[in-house]
Amino acid sequence: MLEAGNNDELSPIPAKRYFTIGEVSELCDVKPHVLRYWEQEFGQLKPVKRRGNRRYYRHHDVLLVRQIKSLLYQEGYTISGARHRLGGDEAREDQSQSHQIIRQLRTELEELLTILNH
Repeated sequence: MLEAGNNDELSPIPAKRYFTIGEVSELCDVKPHVLRYWEQEFGQLKPVKRRGNRRYYRHHDVLLVRQIKSLLYQEGYTISGARHRLGGDEAREDQSQSHQIIRQLRTELEELLTILNH
């Protein structure tokens, strides 16, 4: 397991439509109970719920979890402060989220290039 708050070492997000809570836990290095708690605290984090109330996170949910984790563990925000930051204009300009999206796009483009070269 990675050190808490170190987003630079997190693995790329696979090109999938849905992720289980266990997969998101591994991708973001956050325990499942923390993800469930964050769902209550951050209105933007709303995984799809299906059979048996199972959670299915989408790509943007995983990015949001990584952003919340960065705000709380790296930047030192409180839950309330992180909620406010995500709800304001600053959220649209958040550099860490932009970097994450760029890294993900690059990974997906490299995968496509590999497929095309075979």
